[in-house]
Amino acid sequence: MKILITVLTVAALSFFSAPTANAQCNSSEIIDLCVPNLPNSFMFLKSYEVNGKGGQLEKVEYSYPFAKGTDYMINLCPQVEGESLVVTLYDYKRNEIATNVVGDQIASAIVFSCKTTGIYYITYSFDKSKSDCGGSVIGLKKSN
Repeated sequence: MKILITVLTVAALSFFSAPTANAQCNSSEIIDLCVPNLPNSFMFLKSYEVNGKGGQLEKVEYSYPFAKGTDYMINLCPQVEGESLVVTLYDYKRNEIATNVVGDQIASAIVFSCKTTGIYYITYSFDKSKSDCGGSVIGLKKSN
């Protein structure tokens, strides 16, 4: 009986002293909802989970090879409506070449016309976000 009481006491103390858990980031569900937001003129290419792990990560970065003569659309979908994801695109030398921040506005997508084939870096960060969670899809179409 003493063992049962001890186990229950330890369990209760663990429960009440446990840190509050943040809401789960379900980027795959967000991506599923984000894909249909690509315009019909763009073909789905790639999706990225954007999980800031409850504020532990300031930014999330990926790399991807882009091809000359192709237009790419990077579409952003935050977990919570009204929150914003910031995307910044860098070339292979880490020079910034595009972002969705225009003045004090944050667009929900950017379009980039690739002039040089190579590896590009895509960073995602969170603007005044409480969820630090979202998804992104990239579409492509051949330039005219």
